Amino acid sequence: MIDRTDLQWSTVEYYLGEALGASYRLSRDGESPLVTYEVDGSSREIALLVELDRYKSAPQSKLPAIAIDRVDHHGKHMARIRTTESSLTRDFHDLALAVAGRIVNEGRSLHAAFRETVRAWSALLDQKRVEGVGRRIGLHGELAMLSTLAARYGWATALESWTGPSAEEHDFAFPTFDIEVKTTASERRRHSINGLDQLVESGGRPLWFVSVRVTRGGAGGRTLSESIDAVRNAAMAERKELAARVRKLVSESRLDLDVRDDERWTLRDEPLVLLASSLPRLAVDSPAGSMSERILSVRYDIDVTGMGPAQNPPFDISILSLP
Repeated sequence: MIDRTDLQWSTVEYYLGEALGASYRLSRDGESPLVTYEVDGSSREIALLVELDRYKSAPQSKLPAIAIDRVDHHGKHMARIRTTESSLTRDFHDLALAVAGRIVNEGRSLHAAFRETVRAWSALLDQKRVEGVGRRIGLHGELAMLSTLAARYGWATALESWTGPSAEEHDFAFPTFDIEVKTTASERRRHSINGLDQLVESGGRPLWFVSVRVTRGGAGGRTLSESIDAVRNAAMAERKELAARVRKLVSESRLDLDVRDDERWTLRDEPLVLLASSLPRLAVDSPAGSMSERILSVRYDIDVTGMGPAQNPPFDISILSLP
């Protein structure tokens, strides 16, 4: 039987957070096929490797979240299975062990084990699940920005400015400026823009765009629940009734906060602050009040990797951290 004692997610996440490599043999000594679980600290990725017969091809994956290729590893021809979605690494960890279990414990072939497991794991491949993970990471980024603003303006003012949970155009609204926060777990600063107005200034106020990148934090990282508790406690320390305000705003975030919460995150690097007016954005070349009103939904992705930071934002981004 596979001994998962050393393969708890907390153990794997520690290696990822510390950028360390590790290799676990899941198959029994002397038995074929060789099955190993690999942690690549340099790329912060995990993979399941399964030995292939000399002339046997690796299974094909038509799923965007899963990639399979044939590699030479441990002196053997092996199929390497990994996820292409870094935000789904936690889910893939469980899927990889499920595939390995079918091979080692039930004697299934790799092709059968992969096919059966994928069929049973539709949640990993469901776009709603991908979007749900993205929203949780996004809330983490907003809480970090909220704490940064509270350090300068106080919790009462910071909470009053936080409009993200109520699905307003921008995440934070002040009398003289607005802020839009986007958080990603990918290597590049790629962010999804929802609607034609998300990068458009309101009321003549400048709109500051904050790009936050997070990575697996290991033992030093923060779960979303821990960040929510930290924000609530800090707000309550300023004024007791502000804790209720935090609870109300978080409850409006349209997230299921009762799902498993054992993913720990930390900042990958210092956030990037840009003026929205300097970003690529979509606009409708149509007179107001005519055809533009017939466009009901727009979503597009932008990549701001390598752009130079804006000068003199009205907040100190260098102090931003996950609360």
